[in-house]
Amino acid sequence: MKLVRYGKAGAEKPGLVDADGKIRDLSEHVSDVAGAALAPAQLKKLAKLDPKSLPAVRGNPRLGPCVGGTGKFICIGLNYSDHAAETGATVPSEPIIFMKATSAIVGPNDDLLIPRDSKKTDWEVELGVVIGKKAKYVSEEDALDYVAGYCVLHDVSERAFQIEHQGQWTKGKSCDTFGPTGPWLVTKDEVKDPQNLKLWLNVNGKKMQDGTTATMVYGVKYLVSYLSRFMSLQPGDIISTGTPPGVGMGMKPQKFLKAGDVVELGIEGLGTQTQNVKADA
Repeated sequence: MKLVRYGKAGAEKPGLVDADGKIRDLSEHVSDVAGAALAPAQLKKLAKLDPKSLPAVRGNPRLGPCVGGTGKFICIGLNYSDHAAETGATVPSEPIIFMKATSAIVGPNDDLLIPRDSKKTDWEVELGVVIGKKAKYVSEEDALDYVAGYCVLHDVSERAFQIEHQGQWTKGKSCDTFGPTGPWLVTKDEVKDPQNLKLWLNVNGKKMQDGTTATMVYGVKYLVSYLSRFMSLQPGDIISTGTPPGVGMGMKPQKFLKAGDVVELGIEGLGTQTQNVKADA
């Protein structure tokens, strides 16, 4: 299934995308694509529904973040060997973990706002993993049992805030609009192998990133198991699994986003995003 949340920001309704690409309303079956609705048993119930029996959503409504009620937005740094190389970093011996504020989460096509005093706002297309049930001390072998599905994520990063200021990476990752999520939550049964997906990103029509999840240092199974050693993962939590090469920081000379730019990105089978870049008020 391809699950969506549509409507005005903060008042999104649950839906699914049918075989013709039309949104069907799920409000009579779940209150949101969040929490208990992500549990394996509930997803099985939704999968049994005939999409044609659900009300069709008229027009082209705004798409919100594809999962609601996210408690933790966990990111993995330098998780592609080729990305680590372009930034001059060493591949880490264990996953680098940092948090992105959940207030950064927006819809896949919402405006991307350059924060005040930003000089180095950068792009990063990433595979998102959405947790479906509580995971604590889970084995790598069983890890995917705790995954509800996958989505496209844009881990927008302000490099000066992230690297040149004192402290941790979080402040360079958490500005408002720095977490476009969606368009869909694609349930794991539709993703044959999360370690074999093409992902890409364009800025103003020019290809900047063109990679594959096959070059991840630490795969999805390992990451879910690893993170569950240090914190319980809850339904709706998001893991952003790292980015392939082609980020602005790695270019010579470096290149960063500015107001007026258009960013397009996507992952094979998981949909695409488009953001207009604007200056924050």
